[in-house]
Amino acid sequence: MSRSPFSYIRSGFAFCWRALDTGRRAVLNLLFLLVLIILLYAIFGGGAKPLSPKTTLVLNLKGQLVEQSNTNARDALLTSVRGGETHKMMQLRDVLSVLETAAKDPEITGAVLLTDEMEGGGQAMLREVAAGIERFKASGKPVVAWGSSYDQRQYLLAAHASEVYLHPMGMVLLEGFGRYRNYYRDALDKLGVTVNLLRVGTYKSFGEPYIANGPSPAAVEAESYLNNALWASYTGDIEKARKLPDGQVMKTINDLPAQVAAVNGDLAKLTLSAKLVDGLKTKDEVRDMMIKRGARDTEGKSFRQISFDDYLARVHTKFTGDAIGVIVAQGEISDGTAGPGAIGGDSTSKLIRAAREDDHIKAVVLRVDSPGGSAFASELIRRELELTRAAGKPVVVSMGNVAASGGYWISMSSDEVIADPNTITGSIGVFAILPTADKVIDKLGIHTAGQPTTWLGDAGNPLRPLDPRFGQVIQGSINHIYAEFTGRAAKARKTTPEKIDAVAQGRVWTGAQAKERGLVDTLGSYNDALKSAAKRAKLTDYRVVYIEREASKFDRIIEMVGGSAAQAVAQAIGAQVKLGVTASTGLPPNAAAGIVNDLGWLSEITAAHKPFTAITHCLCESP
Repeated sequence: MSRSPFSYIRSGFAFCWRALDTGRRAVLNLLFLLVLIILLYAIFGGGAKPLSPKTTLVLNLKGQLVEQSNTNARDALLTSVRGGETHKMMQLRDVLSVLETAAKDPEITGAVLLTDEMEGGGQAMLREVAAGIERFKASGKPVVAWGSSYDQRQYLLAAHASEVYLHPMGMVLLEGFGRYRNYYRDALDKLGVTVNLLRVGTYKSFGEPYIANGPSPAAVEAESYLNNALWASYTGDIEKARKLPDGQVMKTINDLPAQVAAVNGDLAKLTLSAKLVDGLKTKDEVRDMMIKRGARDTEGKSFRQISFDDYLARVHTKFTGDAIGVIVAQGEISDGTAGPGAIGGDSTSKLIRAAREDDHIKAVVLRVDSPGGSAFASELIRRELELTRAAGKPVVVSMGNVAASGGYWISMSSDEVIADPNTITGSIGVFAILPTADKVIDKLGIHTAGQPTTWLGDAGNPLRPLDPRFGQVIQGSINHIYAEFTGRAAKARKTTPEKIDAVAQGRVWTGAQAKERGLVDTLGSYNDALKSAAKRAKLTDYRVVYIEREASKFDRIIEMVGGSAAQAVAQAIGAQVKLGVTASTGLPPNAAAGIVNDLGWLSEITAAHKPFTAITHCLCESP
């Protein structure tokens, strides 16, 4: 008796299901085994071995320097399964903690700073790390920097080393601040797109590229004043660190064509003659130099060393006692909930509320690195800080790279605002951009029609010209928000709205310029903010905790191992997952990775992030 076509289809589906089910079971078993190994390692064999004397800390800074990482172990696993690489991020707190702990560690005799894989960071954060390097050197431990080349951000850190070396074919590229930007008015006119820019603030220039063919005089004035101040600070810092005459960096840049010709185009030689580096060495030559100065490793092939990641895993924290709670406000401000590395009106407010209601937390530091965003979300956050102060807990704002517009708004309810001299802040202004494409659809022969019950029913339709009544409503709302902004700023700064308006109007300032205009209280570092919060809370012995979204169970298991071992475990799990699916289904690795990526059970296995707050203990004790 012949089989029907449907029976073959059913058999095929049954085979596919059995293959997927077998793969699922195999992968689950592999995951369980690996997690068990991780736990056993963390409990019985994961303790850090004592360092040998004359160990060198290798600061191989990789990725972007950030206030708060937005990646986790689950992301690393998924990326490994896909065959990609996780975008590396370094948290400022981790770099400072490693430098501080290593400075006090008798087994650490010095450090080697490698910046080739560093992807940069804002000026305020780079200055924090540079200050950390200086404190490390002040403990009597030298820092040797090496790079195949240095960009402007990398060199700011390298310049603070005791010795700076460059590859013989490398260069130091210092470009300054400010760039040309494109202006699209004529192009948009040709396309038939009309950009309606509604704003309050003469200097609120964000939307100018869409309504003009060049910057306004106000924008030129503000940008020049800001960039010149940042550049003067940068070059002054470099010249002080390298013991160069004032103005030497600009002189070298201005004379660059002639100087390049004088050395026959050898940029490394030019860099050495300009005294930006102390010598030209290959990486292996630096390694040989470090061997002669210190001690060989157990294999005798290099100097005795420990990596940044492995040393970070050794940094111990206190888990009991009074605490200062730190909330990181990094990224754009949006309504609702946002994950790590971003600011949500509801989620960040909830973090502040958690700190306020925790009896162990005696003061709060808000670390801000934000260009702004939603005014409503910003007000929610500011209000929670106001309630925290009313509850008797001091609030200190520490401004990082940027605390502008909404980033300044959330800073307006504090006992003290501390900014780095190079923080970009201010930008007290409001704008809205409403583009319309009615001329575009006219060209295409598209028409719109309808019978809404009110004129508001289609007022925001970008395919119709902007209704003047709608524009009037939006402008009125913007005016109101600006009045609220300047009024709250005046109350916070103990001055009048008129005086705030004079330094507002959407204009951005450096931290030093903002201090001169009364927009911040103090120029200082993140550590200064912690000390201020402790003093205001009358704490002499305290710990610092970071109030963050709760990590998943999978992340917490990985964090138990720490350091480079954790990265290796995540990669191993990803590799085993692909192998398991490949073995059970016969599919090639890339296809297996695709299946794993799409399977819903992976989210359950990794126990994706729970919705809210946990207090993650981290970093440092009382200075």
